[in-house]
Amino acid sequence: VPRTDYPGIVDYFTNFLKLEPQGEIESGNIIIGTNWAQDAGIYEFTLGANGAKVKGRYTFVYVFEDGEWKISQHHSSVMPEGNKPQAISEEEVKNLFQLWNSALATEDPDAVAKRYASKAVLLPTVSDVPRTDYDLIRDYFVGFLKKKPQGEILESNVTIGHNWCQDAGIYEFTMGASGDKVTGRYSFVYVWEDGQWKISHHHSSVMPEAFLGPAPKPAVKKVEKPVLA
Repeated sequence: VPRTDYPGIVDYFTNFLKLEPQGEIESGNIIIGTNWAQDAGIYEFTLGANGAKVKGRYTFVYVFEDGEWKISQHHSSVMPEGNKPQAISEEEVKNLFQLWNSALATEDPDAVAKRYASKAVLLPTVSDVPRTDYDLIRDYFVGFLKKKPQGEILESNVTIGHNWCQDAGIYEFTMGASGDKVTGRYSFVYVWEDGQWKISHHHSSVMPEAFLGPAPKPAVKKVEKPVLA
């Protein structure tokens, strides 16, 4: 919403000041006219309320009014490069599983739980309880890691979005404690958080046909390619 009068400007800063911002100009370009001046460039804010840093582009146009310089126009916008998604290839998405699998190998529930994002949801294979925070996720792996599991992806299907990606398919675990092998279906949704890819959603389930019996295979319709003259 453009702020074009005093109450509108006050309303904006009523909320913005809750972040306790302090700014610093990194580069400025100045133009001086008759009773007006312009400063345009890049500045960075440190938000005291949460420690975050935000870099943006700015334009200030000042006019001489009532015996002092005042802001006539102020434009502030985030850096456009900041909206670019974090690049990741399909092969790199598949390899994210190895970070989680390596954490399993440590047999440290904290190491595994730290692979999950701050608002992650884990729907685990052998628990009826959805795990929706760090403590619950860690609690699940306290028990699961006693089996000494190591996983291998058998089939992977990758989707890549804007700062998120998904890997869904079939994996198999070898339980080092017993030698048992367990095949299951999985879906990992990863998000870019705190400078790394973390698991936002993880759903793991055993293969249903082991309990419900084999299901008929879907018919695959062949599509004939047109013959080019």
